[in-house]
Order: sequence, then structure tokens, then C-alpha cells
Amino acid sequence: MNIIFMGTPAFAVPSLERLHESRHKVVLVVTQPDKPSGRGKKLKKSEVKEKAEELGLEIFQPDKIKNEENIEVLKSYKPDAIVVVAYGQILSKDILNLPRLGCINVHASLLPKLRGAAPLNWALIKGEKKTGITTMLMNEGLDTGDMLLKAEVEIDENMNVGDLHDILMHKGADLLLETLEKLEKNELSPQKQDDSLSSYAPMINKEDRKINWKLTAKDIHNLIRGLSPWPTAYFTMDEDTVKVYKASYINDDSDYQPGYVIKANKDGIFVKAGEGAVILKEIQMPGKNKMPVEAFLRGNKFPEKIMLE
Repeated sequence: MNIIFMGTPAFAVPSLERLHESRHKVVLVVTQPDKPSGRGKKLKKSEVKEKAEELGLEIFQPDKIKNEENIEVLKSYKPDAIVVVAYGQILSKDILNLPRLGCINVHASLLPKLRGAAPLNWALIKGEKKTGITTMLMNEGLDTGDMLLKAEVEIDENMNVGDLHDILMHKGADLLLETLEKLEKNELSPQKQDDSLSSYAPMINKEDRKINWKLTAKDIHNLIRGLSPWPTAYFTMDEDTVKVYKASYINDDSDYQPGYVIKANKDGIFVKAGEGAVILKEIQMPGKNKMPVEAFLRGNKFPEKIMLE
């Protein structure tokens, strides 16, 4: 099959690699335009663009894919299918109807759960026990298309979003190839999603990232691992922002107020939560590198008996 591949971040790279290695032909790679990055605002290529260049594939980087002239470019490649993996732009009806076999999306959740932009983060924040990959035929809705295949992954209680990302990006690549093979042979029966079972996984904003010490210690632990290593949970102390990359939690029936620092030692920084206590294990102080609390305390003191915000 002739395939147009649309993707941008690292999550999409294994899918592009597997397609390139398969018997299918990637006729065009569509990815987001290079973006200014860092203090020098030097243009940075997407991870998909870097991989496409390495593989010698043709690349297209429109600002707005649904402009008429860009749709004409896509038509000229006569794709049998368009594969979309975390591309980052909404496709118009004209694009969705363009390929013979449709536009196939690799989505990082077990649809209809966690539709939206950040399913990996929210699966952990919500304390889900399992998640996975769903391939689907795209329509004009937000992750509402008919489902094709699913692959499940169990979520360990200490897994962070970086761990989950790396597992699912390879699982997604495998499922994509299986989906294309079965779709081409007409061996799939697309399944409608039950909208009544759907939930939403919006983009993470700064307010989502701030630790609310009134939550249970388990919920705070889930928030921290659901945002680690990026974009990271945080709290404020004396108006400074402290990022948290790793934590655990324990039962604690003391009468301290939520946010109270009980103690800080080599085992971590113990903070009272609405229920139980959180043990901060890896933090990043302002202007410093992230480090384990044990290492931080060798050369620094963390104030005890204070309230964190």
C-alpha cells in the first residue's frame, strides 16, 4: 500500500520505522513545522522529521494541513491509507475522505476512555489499572471514530508517564502494522464507540500540575507520576516553585494540616496530605538540577514544620 504518514513527537517514531521496514511504501511524511526552541530560539525539527530524514523519506511541513493547496499536495500522492500518530493538527473532511482505506489513527488509550490530547498523563493521574492502544478509523469528531483493534497494558503503581510512553509507542507500532494487514485483507469489522462510556483527557495546564495537599496521598502520588518526567507536578515554598519527579505514600493518621512538612531525611521529605502522607523522593529546586532528596539533603537543608502551598 502507498501510505502517507502524519506524526510529530517521539511517540510516533516507532510507527514510522515499522512502516518503512514493512512491505508498505511510505510515500510522504507530514509533520509539524520546525519550532523555535531554547534560549537562542534556534529552529528545532520534530522527532518524526529527524527520523524521516534519516530514512530518506519525503517530508511535508504545512502550517495548516487543511488549506486547499495542501490537500491538493496530499491528493497527488494517491494514498491507499493515511496513518496518523500524534500529528497535532485536525484533519478536514476532505482529507478524511481522501484515501481508499481511510485515515487510521493510533491512539494511546483504550477508547472510548480518555479521548483527547493527553491520555497517557490522565491514565496515571486517574489511577487507572490498565490502558493501551486503540487503532481507529478517523472521523470529524475528537477521537470518536470506529475502533479497529486494541492492545492492553497493565499499569504498575510506580510507573511514570515516561515509562508508559515508551511501552505504548512500541505497542502502537505493532498494532498499526497488524491493523493495516487486516484492513487490507478486509478482515476487520469496525466497532462503534459507546459515547456513554467516554471520558476526556485534555491538555495539561499549569493549574493541573500544582499539587493540592488536601487530596489523598495516593492521589498526589498518582499526579506526580502522571506528570513525570514532563511536564512535572510542583508546589510552592516561600514563593519558589519546586518540581517533584518521584514520590511514594504511606498511611498517616496524625492531626497535622495538609501541606505540613513532618520531617525531611534520607528516606525523603514527608508531607501530610488530606489522607495519609506523601514522601517526596526526587525534586528540583529553583535554578538547580533535579536530584534525589537523599543527595539534596547531603548539602542542603529542607525546612521542616512548615506549610507548603
